[in-house]
Amino acid sequence: MNGDPKLYQLLGELGIEFEYHEHPPVPTIELAMVHWKDIDATHCKNLFFRNHKGTRHFLVVIEHSHDLVIRDLEQRLKQGKLSFASDERMMRYLGLTPGSVSPFGLINDHGRHVHLFLDKNLRSASKISFHPCINTASLVVSFADFEKFLIFTGNAFEYLELY
Repeated sequence: MNGDPKLYQLLGELGIEFEYHEHPPVPTIELAMVHWKDIDATHCKNLFFRNHKGTRHFLVVIEHSHDLVIRDLEQRLKQGKLSFASDERMMRYLGLTPGSVSPFGLINDHGRHVHLFLDKNLRSASKISFHPCINTASLVVSFADFEKFLIFTGNAFEYLELY
C-alpha cells in the first residue's frame, strides 16, 4: 500500500477500518475526481494555511466541490491575512509534500502545532476520504472513525460553517 506505514499501523491500533484505493498521482481536485467517481464517500479539499506572522498554522477541510472564502475565515480567526503555508512548513508540521495535504498528516505534528477546521456540513457524511499522506491513493473511513483518529492526534479541531 502506498502512503505512510505509521498511519496504517495507527489505524489498526485504533481499530479503524478503511478502504484503500490506489490511483496515479493526483495533486489537484480536478485530477482526483476522475479516480473518485466509483468511490462511495465524501471527498474533501484540504488547505494548509499560516497566519501573517507565520506563528500559527491551520488545516482547513471542506467538501471537494465547495470553495472556501478565505477572507471570511480571516475575519473569524482574527489572525490577520492568511496565506498558503510553504512546502517547507507543510513538511515540518505535517510531514507532507505538495499535493498530498491530508488530516492524516497530523500524526506527524508531534508538537500539536496545527489547528484543524472542518466544515460543519461534513458531520453528515457517513464515509469520508483523504490521501494517506501521499497523493497516489485515497483512504475511505467512516466519519465516526475519522473523529476517533482526530481525538487520538490531540490536535485542536473545531467545526465551522466554511462556505
